[in-house]
Amino acid sequence: MKILLACQQSPHVYPIPAYRFWRTYFVEGLREAGHEVIEVPGADWARGLLPLAARELDRWRDEIWSRTLALAQATPALDLFLGYLYPQQIEPAAVSSLRRGGVPAVNFFCDNVREYRRLPAAFAPFDLHWVPEFDALPLYAARGWRTVFAPMPCWVPPARRQVTDRDENHLAFIGRRDALRAGLLASVARSGLPLAIHGAGWSGAEASASNSPVRPAWSARFSDWADFVRRQGVGRAWRRLRSRRGRDVAEAAFDFDPWWRPLPGDDAYADILARSAVSLGINRYPGFDGPGRSPPTYSRLRDIEAPMLGACYLTERAPGLERLYDLSREIETYGDADELIAKARALLHDPARRRGLRVAGQKRALREHSVGQSLARIATALGQPART
Repeated sequence: MKILLACQQSPHVYPIPAYRFWRTYFVEGLREAGHEVIEVPGADWARGLLPLAARELDRWRDEIWSRTLALAQATPALDLFLGYLYPQQIEPAAVSSLRRGGVPAVNFFCDNVREYRRLPAAFAPFDLHWVPEFDALPLYAARGWRTVFAPMPCWVPPARRQVTDRDENHLAFIGRRDALRAGLLASVARSGLPLAIHGAGWSGAEASASNSPVRPAWSARFSDWADFVRRQGVGRAWRRLRSRRGRDVAEAAFDFDPWWRPLPGDDAYADILARSAVSLGINRYPGFDGPGRSPPTYSRLRDIEAPMLGACYLTERAPGLERLYDLSREIETYGDADELIAKARALLHDPARRRGLRVAGQKRALREHSVGQSLARIATALGQPART
């Protein structure tokens, strides 16, 4: 297939977390599957993620979508427009124009359940929605929008698809500090397990700045809060404020310095996942439904990425995860801190089982959860042959 791709590409490095790798995963995954990838030259899709003033955001949308439509019109036999776009990045009229020109439009989005109780109207123009969160499917059904349930798009280089024969005897987590992660990992740290935490915000010197890579103006922050109220309702907004204040106090009480390691670069990141005796996934997110309740979960990118890299992977149970893996044979899962500690301790003392999980999990992820497999499902849903 010939695919016009918009997935947060940018020639610039912005102080916003976790956007630059998406281009690598989409582009390389599509190319490995034999598809031709078309990109708008020099397009700055990531700029639309910044807290821009309304007029500036309008100008950005006008410019980038004009260039996108011009390229689509100039590209013969274009099979598909594939985006990873947030609502504020979408120009519905432009998406509709692509479709009128005979180019089906598909959007991937992966923060549905933590962002929305009713999906935004900006998603409406797409022919199909690539949805990786099982619990988000009813949100799309409520809108009457077509979906494909497929895992997060992930690609690892062929050289990284080797299962290690010797691993390092510790439990490793990679990720930015937040209150829910801190509450869980504090229990793990207290258990005496050999824990290593790689990422921003976990050391005392960094904690105050860890969760604010971009500090928007007060007007933009008010706009963000108003948008949350619109999406989730006044009740949830109030519970969010109360629960956030309580979590901030609780997480600040634990000193993670003895377990903290700096955020790794790309090569070290892959090595940590692949070579740690146990690599840990945390899938919880704040549900804002009041104190005392277990946080909801959804399956994250790490649930695909770590097994592809040959990790012995222990992750938090999430809806739909059992559709991706044979749990306990290909990956291992936990439901709370006590189960996490017990299963991690057992795995650390069982090298043969660790290797079995590595081999089986990697085989399943590479065979069934590649970007190419997801595109085949999309092509089928659209009634298109999966041409290469």
